[in-house]
Amino acid sequence: MLFALLVAAQPVAPPPRPVGAEPALRRELLARAERDQEARTAALPLLSGGPIDPEHPALRRMAEVDTANRAWLKGVVERSGWPGASQVGPDGAHAGWLLVQHADADRPFQKKCLELLRAAVAAGEADGKDLAYLTDRVLVGEGEKQVYGTQLAFTGGKLTPSPIVDEAGVDGRRKAVGLGPLAEYLEGAARMYAPPAKKP
Repeated sequence: MLFALLVAAQPVAPPPRPVGAEPALRRELLARAERDQEARTAALPLLSGGPIDPEHPALRRMAEVDTANRAWLKGVVERSGWPGASQVGPDGAHAGWLLVQHADADRPFQKKCLELLRAAVAAGEADGKDLAYLTDRVLVGEGEKQVYGTQLAFTGGKLTPSPIVDEAGVDGRRKAVGLGPLAEYLEGAARMYAPPAKKP
């Protein structure tokens, strides 16, 4: 009985995060996603609705990171298809989505990945929220109305959604894939992209 009590008293460690069958590929996806986010964080102050200098070092760095990530991910997809959760873990699969979400310079590749991601979601290998974002990204990039309201643009210095098909039903579609209401999304985006406060 004493032994049983001692064992029960040990802290329960959280279950290990699933890494998938290809941990090296997962690590590379996560590292590339981290570089993606670092580059965008550095450029964030430039994206608050004012004039943008495309030659600004932060924007050049973001473009360099996107170009390198896109070329690398194309190689992965050509060799072994879409990196799903069983292959690279849920976080690795999410990182793969992030890289293709920012692959706007190669729309055919982005559209190819959209179809692969759609199949991965149907197979339980990827997250429906990621599919919603990429669906909207491709639609807006081709001048079409988006479905989930994830893609925003500055209009008159204010962030607004790019045109949405059946806007009245957007919150229902968002809820179906696990996204919160559009109004909450817009509030969060407005806080994130607010221009820095001026020093007194």
